[in-house]
Amino acid sequence: MPQAPPAATDFLPRALADARSPRVPSTAPYLPEHPFPWGGPAVALDGRGSTGGRTVGLERALRLSLAVPHGTPGRLRPVASAGALHPVRAHLLLGPGCSLAPGRYAYDPHTHRVHPRGPAPADAPPGAVVVLTVTAARTVAHYGHRAWPLLLLDAGHAAAALALAAAPAGVRVALDADGAELSAAAGLPHAAEWQACRPGAEPELPLAALWLPPAPGPVPPAAALAAWAALPCAFAPLPQSGAETAPPRELDSARSLLAHITAGQGSTWHSARRPAPVTDETLRTRRSAAPSDLAHPPASDLLARILATAGDTRPDGPAWAAAIGGDAPGLLTAASPLASGDARPTLARWAAGQQWVGTVGAVLVAHGCPADAPPALIRSSHLAAGYAAGVAQAHATALGLRSRPIGSWQQADLGAALGDAPGHDWIVHGLALAGPPGKDSPPGDTPPAPSTPPALQAPSAPTTPSGKEEHP
Repeated sequence: MPQAPPAATDFLPRALADARSPRVPSTAPYLPEHPFPWGGPAVALDGRGSTGGRTVGLERALRLSLAVPHGTPGRLRPVASAGALHPVRAHLLLGPGCSLAPGRYAYDPHTHRVHPRGPAPADAPPGAVVVLTVTAARTVAHYGHRAWPLLLLDAGHAAAALALAAAPAGVRVALDADGAELSAAAGLPHAAEWQACRPGAEPELPLAALWLPPAPGPVPPAAALAAWAALPCAFAPLPQSGAETAPPRELDSARSLLAHITAGQGSTWHSARRPAPVTDETLRTRRSAAPSDLAHPPASDLLARILATAGDTRPDGPAWAAAIGGDAPGLLTAASPLASGDARPTLARWAAGQQWVGTVGAVLVAHGCPADAPPALIRSSHLAAGYAAGVAQAHATALGLRSRPIGSWQQADLGAALGDAPGHDWIVHGLALAGPPGKDSPPGDTPPAPSTPPALQAPSAPTTPSGKEEHP
Protein backbone atom coordinates (compact mmCIF):
# COMPACT_ATOMS: atom_id res chain seq x y z
CA MET A 1 0.00 0.00 0.00
CA PRO A 2 1.45 3.40 -0.93
CA GLN A 3 2.31 5.46 2.10
CA ALA A 4 1.95 9.20 2.63
CA PRO A 5 5.22 11.11 2.50
CA PRO A 6 7.01 11.07 5.87
CA ALA A 7 6.65 14.84 6.04
CA ALA A 8 2.87 14.46 6.23
CA THR A 9 3.10 12.67 9.60
CA ASP A 10 5.31 15.38 11.08
CA PHE A 11 3.39 18.19 9.46
CA LEU A 12 -0.12 17.17 10.52
CA PRO A 13 -0.18 18.82 14.00
CA ARG A 14 1.36 21.97 12.56
CA ALA A 15 -1.09 21.99 9.65
CA LEU A 16 -4.04 21.66 12.04
CA ALA A 17 -2.71 24.48 14.21
CA ASP A 18 -2.13 26.61 11.10
CA ALA A 19 -5.69 26.01 9.84
CA ARG A 20 -6.96 27.14 13.25
CA SER A 21 -4.68 30.18 13.45
CA PRO A 22 -5.56 33.77 12.49
CA ARG A 23 -3.07 33.71 9.60
CA VAL A 24 -4.85 35.08 6.55
CA PRO A 25 -4.75 32.66 3.59
CA SER A 26 -3.09 33.52 0.31
CA THR A 27 -6.02 33.12 -2.04
CA ALA A 28 -6.70 33.32 -5.75
CA PRO A 29 -9.74 34.88 -7.46
CA TYR A 30 -12.82 32.71 -7.71
CA LEU A 31 -12.26 29.92 -10.21
CA PRO A 32 -15.10 28.45 -12.27
CA GLU A 33 -15.85 24.77 -11.95
CA HIS A 34 -13.86 22.56 -14.31
CA PRO A 35 -15.74 20.54 -16.95
CA PHE A 36 -16.80 17.07 -15.88
CA PRO A 37 -13.68 14.93 -16.49
CA TRP A 38 -15.19 11.52 -17.17
CA GLY A 39 -15.93 10.82 -20.83
CA GLY A 40 -17.91 8.10 -22.54
CA PRO A 41 -21.62 7.92 -23.18
CA ALA A 42 -23.96 9.57 -20.68
CA VAL A 43 -26.56 7.17 -19.27
CA ALA A 44 -29.86 8.19 -17.68
CA LEU A 45 -30.28 7.00 -14.10
CA ASP A 46 -33.72 5.55 -14.78
CA GLY A 47 -32.24 3.18 -17.35
CA ARG A 48 -32.89 -0.54 -17.21
CA GLY A 49 -30.65 -3.34 -16.13
CA SER A 50 -32.17 -4.62 -12.88
CA THR A 51 -32.23 -8.30 -12.10
CA GLY A 52 -35.85 -7.97 -10.97
CA GLY A 53 -37.50 -7.38 -7.61
CA ARG A 54 -36.74 -4.29 -5.55
CA THR A 55 -34.20 -1.88 -6.93
CA VAL A 56 -32.11 0.94 -5.51
CA GLY A 57 -33.70 4.29 -6.33
CA LEU A 58 -30.57 5.90 -7.74
CA GLU A 59 -32.32 8.62 -9.73
CA ARG A 60 -34.32 9.84 -6.75
CA ALA A 61 -31.48 9.56 -4.23
CA LEU A 62 -29.03 11.55 -6.34
CA ARG A 63 -31.63 14.09 -7.50
CA LEU A 64 -32.49 14.88 -3.85
CA SER A 65 -28.88 15.11 -2.72
CA LEU A 66 -26.05 15.93 -5.11
CA ALA A 67 -27.76 17.01 -8.36
CA VAL A 68 -27.56 20.59 -9.61
CA PRO A 69 -31.12 21.97 -9.72
CA HIS A 70 -32.39 22.19 -13.27
CA GLY A 71 -31.94 25.59 -14.89
CA THR A 72 -29.37 26.87 -12.36
CA PRO A 73 -25.62 27.50 -12.83
CA GLY A 74 -24.76 24.99 -10.12
CA ARG A 75 -23.34 27.05 -7.25
CA LEU A 76 -26.41 27.06 -5.00
CA ARG A 77 -27.38 23.44 -4.49
CA PRO A 78 -29.38 21.71 -1.75
CA VAL A 79 -26.20 20.32 -0.18
CA ALA A 80 -24.00 22.91 1.55
CA SER A 81 -20.39 23.53 0.52
CA ALA A 82 -17.70 25.99 1.63
CA GLY A 83 -17.74 28.92 -0.77
CA ALA A 84 -20.34 27.07 -2.88
CA LEU A 85 -17.39 25.34 -4.57
CA HIS A 86 -18.81 21.79 -4.41
CA PRO A 87 -15.59 19.74 -4.65
CA VAL A 88 -17.29 16.39 -3.88
CA ARG A 89 -17.71 13.80 -6.64
CA ALA A 90 -19.57 10.49 -6.52
CA HIS A 91 -18.53 7.19 -8.06
CA LEU A 92 -21.24 4.53 -8.23
CA LEU A 93 -20.29 0.86 -7.89
CA LEU A 94 -23.43 -0.99 -8.90
CA GLY A 95 -24.17 -4.64 -8.23
CA PRO A 96 -27.41 -6.59 -8.67
CA GLY A 97 -30.60 -4.86 -7.66
CA CYS A 98 -30.01 -1.47 -9.29
CA SER A 99 -31.86 0.28 -12.09
CA LEU A 100 -28.66 0.25 -14.18
CA ALA A 101 -26.55 -2.67 -15.30
CA PRO A 102 -23.81 -3.68 -12.81
CA GLY A 103 -20.55 -1.78 -13.21
CA ARG A 104 -18.61 1.30 -12.20
CA TYR A 105 -20.02 4.72 -13.05
CA ALA A 106 -19.07 8.37 -12.48
CA TYR A 107 -21.96 10.70 -11.61
CA ASP A 108 -22.26 14.11 -13.28
CA PRO A 109 -24.37 16.38 -11.03
CA HIS A 110 -24.88 18.98 -13.77
CA THR A 111 -26.56 16.60 -16.23
CA HIS A 112 -27.88 14.14 -13.61
CA ARG A 113 -26.41 11.36 -15.73
CA VAL A 114 -23.75 8.73 -15.17
CA HIS A 115 -20.79 7.68 -17.31
CA PRO A 116 -19.78 3.99 -17.39
CA ARG A 117 -16.25 3.33 -16.12
CA GLY A 118 -15.91 -0.43 -16.32
CA PRO A 119 -17.54 -3.74 -15.39
CA ALA A 120 -18.53 -5.08 -11.99
CA PRO A 121 -16.87 -8.04 -10.28
CA ALA A 122 -18.72 -11.36 -10.41
CA ASP A 123 -19.20 -11.23 -6.62
CA ALA A 124 -20.31 -7.58 -6.44
CA PRO A 125 -22.54 -7.00 -3.40
CA PRO A 126 -26.18 -6.22 -4.13
CA GLY A 127 -27.16 -2.59 -4.37
CA ALA A 128 -25.00 0.46 -4.89
CA VAL A 129 -21.76 1.42 -3.21
CA VAL A 130 -21.10 5.16 -3.56
CA VAL A 131 -17.53 6.39 -3.03
CA LEU A 132 -17.31 10.12 -2.35
CA THR A 133 -14.12 11.87 -3.45
CA VAL A 134 -12.95 15.48 -3.34
CA THR A 135 -10.92 17.57 -5.73
CA ALA A 136 -8.83 20.06 -3.79
CA ALA A 137 -7.61 22.69 -6.27
CA ARG A 138 -10.51 25.16 -6.24
CA THR A 139 -11.02 25.00 -2.46
CA VAL A 140 -7.28 25.47 -1.85
CA ALA A 141 -7.22 28.39 -4.30
CA HIS A 142 -10.04 30.04 -2.34
CA TYR A 143 -9.14 29.12 1.26
CA GLY A 144 -5.41 28.35 1.16
CA HIS A 145 -4.07 26.56 4.24
CA ARG A 146 -7.58 26.41 5.75
CA ALA A 147 -8.92 24.33 2.85
CA TRP A 148 -8.27 20.75 3.90
CA PRO A 149 -10.57 20.74 6.99
CA LEU A 150 -13.25 22.37 4.82
CA LEU A 151 -12.91 19.57 2.27
CA LEU A 152 -13.60 17.06 5.05
CA LEU A 153 -16.65 19.03 6.18
CA ASP A 154 -17.90 19.21 2.58
CA ALA A 155 -17.59 15.43 2.22
CA GLY A 156 -19.53 14.97 5.46
CA HIS A 157 -22.32 17.23 4.21
CA ALA A 158 -22.49 15.34 0.90
CA ALA A 159 -22.60 11.98 2.68
CA ALA A 160 -25.46 13.24 4.87
CA ALA A 161 -27.40 14.55 1.87
CA LEU A 162 -27.17 11.23 0.05
CA ALA A 163 -27.90 9.21 3.20
CA LEU A 164 -31.00 11.29 3.95
CA ALA A 165 -32.30 10.81 0.42
CA ALA A 166 -31.73 7.05 0.53
CA ALA A 167 -32.37 6.41 4.24
CA PRO A 168 -35.79 4.74 3.84
CA ALA A 169 -34.02 1.88 2.04
CA GLY A 170 -31.62 1.17 4.92
CA VAL A 171 -28.51 2.99 3.71
CA ARG A 172 -25.23 2.48 5.59
CA VAL A 173 -22.43 5.05 5.85
CA ALA A 174 -18.68 4.51 6.40
CA LEU A 175 -16.63 7.57 7.28
CA ASP A 176 -13.53 5.62 8.30
CA ALA A 177 -12.80 3.39 5.30
CA ASP A 178 -9.15 3.08 4.27
CA GLY A 179 -8.32 5.60 1.55
CA ALA A 180 -6.34 3.13 -0.52
CA GLU A 181 -9.22 0.64 -0.49
CA LEU A 182 -11.67 3.39 -1.41
CA SER A 183 -9.47 4.42 -4.34
CA ALA A 184 -9.10 0.83 -5.51
CA ALA A 185 -12.83 0.16 -5.18
CA ALA A 186 -13.66 3.25 -7.24
CA GLY A 187 -11.08 2.29 -9.86
CA LEU A 188 -8.92 5.33 -9.11
CA PRO A 189 -5.18 5.61 -8.54
CA HIS A 190 -3.94 6.18 -5.02
CA ALA A 191 -3.28 9.85 -4.29
CA ALA A 192 0.50 9.51 -4.65
CA GLU A 193 0.17 7.79 -8.05
CA TRP A 194 -2.18 10.19 -9.86
CA GLN A 195 0.45 12.21 -11.71
CA ALA A 196 2.17 9.10 -13.00
CA CYS A 197 -1.03 7.21 -13.89
CA ARG A 198 -3.30 10.08 -14.97
CA PRO A 199 -1.13 12.99 -16.16
CA GLY A 200 -3.08 16.19 -16.66
CA ALA A 201 -6.12 14.99 -14.66
CA GLU A 202 -6.92 16.49 -11.28
CA PRO A 203 -6.51 13.94 -8.47
CA GLU A 204 -9.62 12.79 -6.61
CA LEU A 205 -9.15 11.95 -2.94
CA PRO A 206 -11.69 9.45 -1.53
CA LEU A 207 -13.01 10.27 1.94
CA ALA A 208 -16.25 8.34 2.56
CA ALA A 209 -18.52 5.60 1.26
CA LEU A 210 -22.21 4.71 1.39
CA TRP A 211 -23.98 1.44 0.67
CA LEU A 212 -27.49 1.65 -0.74
CA PRO A 213 -29.07 -1.83 -0.60
CA PRO A 214 -32.08 -2.90 -2.69
CA ALA A 215 -33.78 -3.85 0.57
CA PRO A 216 -32.96 -3.30 4.25
CA GLY A 217 -30.47 -5.83 5.53
CA PRO A 218 -26.96 -6.34 6.90
CA VAL A 219 -23.82 -5.29 5.08
CA PRO A 220 -22.64 -8.24 2.94
CA PRO A 221 -20.21 -10.54 4.79
CA ALA A 222 -17.40 -9.72 2.35
CA ALA A 223 -17.96 -6.03 3.11
CA ALA A 224 -19.18 -3.61 0.52
CA LEU A 225 -15.76 -2.52 -0.78
CA ALA A 226 -13.56 -5.62 -0.92
CA ALA A 227 -14.94 -7.15 -4.13
CA TRP A 228 -14.67 -3.85 -5.99
CA ALA A 229 -11.14 -3.15 -4.72
CA ALA A 230 -9.92 -6.39 -6.31
CA LEU A 231 -10.63 -5.06 -9.79
CA PRO A 232 -8.00 -3.10 -11.75
CA CYS A 233 -8.29 0.66 -12.25
CA ALA A 234 -11.15 1.63 -14.53
CA PHE A 235 -11.40 4.09 -17.40
CA ALA A 236 -9.29 7.21 -16.93
CA PRO A 237 -10.56 10.80 -16.64
CA LEU A 238 -9.86 13.29 -19.39
CA PRO A 239 -6.88 15.65 -18.97
CA GLN A 240 -7.90 19.14 -17.82
CA SER A 241 -5.94 22.18 -18.78
CA GLY A 242 -5.60 24.68 -15.93
CA ALA A 243 -6.62 22.22 -13.20
CA GLU A 244 -3.55 23.07 -11.10
CA THR A 245 -4.42 26.69 -10.34
CA ALA A 246 -3.88 26.81 -6.57
CA PRO A 247 -0.46 27.56 -5.03
CA PRO A 248 1.48 24.31 -5.64
CA ARG A 249 2.89 24.02 -2.13
CA GLU A 250 -0.46 24.45 -0.38
CA LEU A 251 -2.21 22.18 -2.88
CA ASP A 252 0.37 19.43 -2.44
CA SER A 253 0.14 19.81 1.33
CA ALA A 254 -3.66 19.53 1.32
CA ARG A 255 -3.57 16.40 -0.83
CA SER A 256 -0.82 14.79 1.26
CA LEU A 257 -2.66 15.53 4.50
CA LEU A 258 -5.97 14.13 3.27
CA ALA A 259 -4.24 11.01 1.95
CA HIS A 260 -2.40 10.60 5.25
CA ILE A 261 -5.41 10.86 7.54
CA THR A 262 -7.38 8.28 5.51
CA ALA A 263 -4.62 5.63 5.54
CA GLY A 264 -4.80 2.29 7.29
CA GLN A 265 -8.29 2.29 8.79
CA GLY A 266 -11.17 -0.18 8.63
CA SER A 267 -14.74 0.24 7.45
CA THR A 268 -17.39 0.79 10.11
CA TRP A 269 -20.84 0.91 8.50
CA HIS A 270 -23.36 2.95 10.49
CA SER A 271 -27.07 2.87 9.71
CA ALA A 272 -28.39 6.21 8.50
CA ARG A 273 -31.53 7.67 10.03
CA ARG A 274 -33.76 10.39 8.67
CA PRO A 275 -35.54 12.61 11.24
CA ALA A 276 -39.27 11.94 11.08
CA PRO A 277 -40.36 15.41 9.87
CA VAL A 278 -37.92 15.34 6.93
CA THR A 279 -39.63 14.58 3.62
CA ASP A 280 -38.47 14.42 0.03
CA GLU A 281 -39.81 17.96 -0.39
CA THR A 282 -37.63 19.06 2.53
CA LEU A 283 -34.56 17.65 0.82
CA ARG A 284 -35.48 19.19 -2.51
CA THR A 285 -36.03 22.70 -1.17
CA ARG A 286 -33.53 23.05 1.68
CA ARG A 287 -31.06 25.91 1.26
CA SER A 288 -28.71 27.84 3.50
CA ALA A 289 -30.23 31.17 4.51
CA ALA A 290 -28.56 34.53 3.97
CA PRO A 291 -26.94 35.96 7.15
CA SER A 292 -29.45 38.81 7.14
CA ASP A 293 -32.29 36.28 7.54
CA LEU A 294 -30.91 34.63 10.66
CA ALA A 295 -31.54 37.17 13.43
CA HIS A 296 -34.81 35.75 14.79
CA PRO A 297 -34.36 33.33 17.73
CA PRO A 298 -35.85 29.87 17.27
CA ALA A 299 -38.37 28.55 19.78
CA SER A 300 -36.55 26.70 22.54
CA ASP A 301 -38.33 23.40 21.97
CA LEU A 302 -37.35 23.42 18.29
CA LEU A 303 -33.78 24.40 19.15
CA ALA A 304 -33.61 21.50 21.61
CA ARG A 305 -34.78 19.08 18.93
CA ILE A 306 -32.13 20.25 16.45
CA LEU A 307 -29.40 20.15 19.09
CA ALA A 308 -30.41 16.58 19.95
CA THR A 309 -30.33 15.61 16.28
CA ALA A 310 -26.84 17.05 15.82
CA GLY A 311 -25.56 15.24 18.91
CA ASP A 312 -27.21 11.88 18.25
CA THR A 313 -26.62 11.52 14.50
CA ARG A 314 -22.99 10.34 14.68
CA PRO A 315 -21.88 8.64 17.91
CA ASP A 316 -18.30 8.76 16.59
CA GLY A 317 -18.39 12.54 16.11
CA PRO A 318 -17.67 15.57 18.29
CA ALA A 319 -19.98 16.94 20.97
CA TRP A 320 -22.48 19.71 20.20
CA ALA A 321 -23.57 22.80 22.14
CA ALA A 322 -25.84 25.76 21.39
CA ALA A 323 -25.15 29.43 22.05
CA ILE A 324 -28.28 31.53 22.65
CA GLY A 325 -29.03 35.15 23.50
CA GLY A 326 -32.20 36.65 24.88
CA ASP A 327 -33.03 37.26 28.53
CA ALA A 328 -31.01 34.27 29.75
CA PRO A 329 -28.08 33.91 27.34
CA GLY A 330 -25.83 30.93 27.63
CA LEU A 331 -23.97 28.05 26.04
CA LEU A 332 -26.04 24.88 26.43
CA THR A 333 -25.72 21.17 25.78
CA ALA A 334 -28.63 18.77 25.47
CA ALA A 335 -28.00 17.67 29.07
CA SER A 336 -26.86 20.80 30.92
CA PRO A 337 -25.56 24.38 30.51
CA LEU A 338 -21.85 24.95 29.91
CA ALA A 339 -21.75 28.70 30.54
CA SER A 340 -23.93 31.75 31.03
CA GLY A 341 -23.55 34.99 29.14
CA ASP A 342 -23.80 35.64 25.44
CA ALA A 343 -21.17 33.55 23.65
CA ARG A 344 -22.25 34.64 20.17
CA PRO A 345 -19.93 37.70 19.88
CA THR A 346 -16.98 35.49 20.80
CA LEU A 347 -18.09 32.91 18.25
CA ALA A 348 -18.30 35.66 15.64
CA ARG A 349 -14.64 36.56 16.24
CA TRP A 350 -13.66 32.91 16.05
CA ALA A 351 -15.69 32.33 12.87
CA ALA A 352 -13.30 34.30 10.65
CA GLY A 353 -14.62 37.57 12.07
CA GLN A 354 -18.11 37.21 10.58
CA GLN A 355 -19.98 39.75 12.67
CA TRP A 356 -23.45 38.46 11.75
CA VAL A 357 -22.74 35.35 13.84
CA GLY A 358 -22.85 37.58 16.93
CA THR A 359 -26.51 38.43 16.41
CA VAL A 360 -27.88 35.20 14.95
CA GLY A 361 -30.84 33.52 16.64
CA ALA A 362 -28.73 30.59 17.90
CA VAL A 363 -25.43 28.95 16.99
CA LEU A 364 -24.82 25.22 17.26
CA VAL A 365 -21.13 24.30 17.52
CA ALA A 366 -19.40 20.93 17.18
CA HIS A 367 -16.40 20.78 19.49
CA GLY A 368 -13.61 18.34 20.36
CA CYS A 369 -10.62 17.29 18.18
CA PRO A 370 -7.63 18.19 20.40
CA ALA A 371 -4.58 19.93 18.97
CA ASP A 372 -2.61 16.66 19.21
CA ALA A 373 -5.40 14.44 17.83
CA PRO A 374 -4.25 11.41 15.82
CA PRO A 375 -5.05 11.30 12.10
CA ALA A 376 -8.11 9.07 12.49
CA LEU A 377 -9.68 11.42 15.05
CA ILE A 378 -9.05 14.50 12.91
CA ARG A 379 -10.75 12.76 10.00
CA SER A 380 -13.71 11.47 11.99
CA SER A 381 -14.22 14.76 13.86
CA HIS A 382 -14.58 16.78 10.66
CA LEU A 383 -16.43 14.22 8.53
CA ALA A 384 -18.86 13.42 11.34
CA ALA A 385 -19.35 17.12 12.17
CA GLY A 386 -20.20 17.87 8.55
CA TYR A 387 -22.49 14.84 8.41
CA ALA A 388 -24.32 15.79 11.63
CA ALA A 389 -24.67 19.40 10.52
CA GLY A 390 -26.16 18.24 7.22
CA VAL A 391 -28.76 16.11 9.00
CA ALA A 392 -29.49 18.87 11.52
CA GLN A 393 -29.93 21.41 8.73
CA ALA A 394 -32.46 19.18 6.97
CA HIS A 395 -34.31 18.67 10.26
CA ALA A 396 -34.32 22.43 10.87
CA THR A 397 -35.78 23.02 7.41
CA ALA A 398 -38.54 20.50 8.10
CA LEU A 399 -39.41 22.36 11.32
CA GLY A 400 -39.63 25.73 9.56
CA LEU A 401 -36.29 27.05 10.83
CA ARG A 402 -33.65 28.84 8.79
CA SER A 403 -30.04 27.74 8.99
CA ARG A 404 -26.55 28.28 7.63
CA PRO A 405 -23.46 26.10 8.27
CA ILE A 406 -20.31 27.91 9.45
CA GLY A 407 -17.17 26.16 8.27
CA SER A 408 -13.82 27.69 9.21
CA TRP A 409 -12.95 28.55 12.81
CA GLN A 410 -9.83 30.33 14.04
CA GLN A 411 -8.48 30.38 17.62
CA ALA A 412 -11.70 28.64 18.68
CA ASP A 413 -10.30 26.84 21.73
CA LEU A 414 -13.61 26.44 23.54
CA GLY A 415 -12.18 24.41 26.40
CA ALA A 416 -9.59 27.05 27.25
CA ALA A 417 -12.24 29.79 27.10
CA LEU A 418 -14.29 27.83 29.64
CA GLY A 419 -11.35 27.45 32.01
CA ASP A 420 -10.09 24.03 31.00
CA ALA A 421 -6.59 23.14 29.77
CA PRO A 422 -5.77 24.75 26.42
CA GLY A 423 -5.64 22.68 23.25
CA HIS A 424 -8.08 19.92 24.17
CA ASP A 425 -11.52 21.13 23.00
CA TRP A 426 -11.72 23.04 19.73
CA ILE A 427 -14.71 24.10 17.66
CA VAL A 428 -14.61 22.32 14.29
CA HIS A 429 -17.97 23.25 12.75
CA GLY A 430 -21.08 25.31 13.37
CA LEU A 431 -24.69 25.73 12.31
CA ALA A 432 -26.54 29.05 12.66
CA LEU A 433 -30.26 28.68 13.37
CA ALA A 434 -33.15 31.13 13.33
CA GLY A 435 -36.91 31.14 13.39
CA PRO A 436 -38.86 32.71 10.53
CA PRO A 437 -39.32 36.51 10.69
CA GLY A 438 -42.14 37.51 13.00
CA LYS A 439 -42.03 34.19 14.88
CA ASP A 440 -39.68 35.04 17.72
CA SER A 441 -39.70 32.88 20.80
CA PRO A 442 -42.25 34.01 23.36
CA PRO A 443 -41.03 35.64 26.59
CA GLY A 444 -39.64 33.13 29.04
CA ASP A 445 -39.20 30.49 26.36
CA THR A 446 -35.39 30.60 26.52
CA PRO A 447 -33.83 27.80 28.63
CA PRO A 448 -32.21 28.89 31.89
CA ALA A 449 -28.45 29.27 32.17
CA PRO A 450 -26.19 28.55 35.17
CA SER A 451 -25.52 31.35 37.65
CA THR A 452 -21.72 31.30 38.00
CA PRO A 453 -19.98 29.86 34.91
CA PRO A 454 -16.67 31.08 33.49
CA ALA A 455 -16.95 33.83 30.90
CA LEU A 456 -16.04 33.18 27.29
CA GLN A 457 -13.13 35.26 26.06
CA ALA A 458 -11.23 35.18 22.79
CA PRO A 459 -8.81 37.42 20.92
CA SER A 460 -10.17 39.00 17.79
CA ALA A 461 -9.32 37.28 14.51
CA PRO A 462 -9.05 38.98 11.13
CA THR A 463 -11.40 38.11 8.34
CA THR A 464 -10.20 36.31 5.27
CA PRO A 465 -9.78 38.32 2.06
CA SER A 466 -13.14 37.01 0.90
CA GLY A 467 -14.72 37.75 4.28
CA LYS A 468 -16.56 34.46 3.98
CA GLU A 469 -15.88 31.09 5.60
CA GLU A 470 -19.38 29.72 5.84
CA HIS A 471 -21.04 26.99 3.82
CA PRO A 472 -23.49 28.91 1.61
